[in-house]
Amino acid sequence: MAKIESFQLDHTKVLAPYVRLITVEEGAHGDKISNFDLRLVQPNVNAIPTAGLHTIEHMLAGLLRDRMDGVIDCSPFGCRTGFHLIMWGEHDTTEVAKALKSSLEFISTAKWSDVPGTTIDSCGNYRDHSLFSAQEWAKKILSEKISSDPFKRVEV
Repeated sequence: MAKIESFQLDHTKVLAPYVRLITVEEGAHGDKISNFDLRLVQPNVNAIPTAGLHTIEHMLAGLLRDRMDGVIDCSPFGCRTGFHLIMWGEHDTTEVAKALKSSLEFISTAKWSDVPGTTIDSCGNYRDHSLFSAQEWAKKILSEKISSDPFKRVEV
């Protein structure tokens, strides 16, 4: 089985919340894709409940695209501690961390009408959302200061 970089990371050494560049892959025609670890809560200490994480996911899908060019996808980790962010081109962790911080600030004060894709015809599990949970977690993450380095506090 292929070795997965994220599974080689010592999750006991990182200091969430942070943004970490996992890799930049280059395609056969020279196109580059960057993969980031957007770690919102400390691994093996906390996990965002599914409904809150689901709402954060739906909101980050648009908010990150509004703040940065080249966003391909933002998908939650199964462990519920953060997200993978996949982007065209090369981007630095500070740029991504600033966009994440701004997005979480928006989420922390959002109205239900700001949450996209929450109807039966637009979401595969539309009943599993919680704006309240998303807001409480966004506030907690922001209070802990998002870092652009997974191993030390480098606030953005």
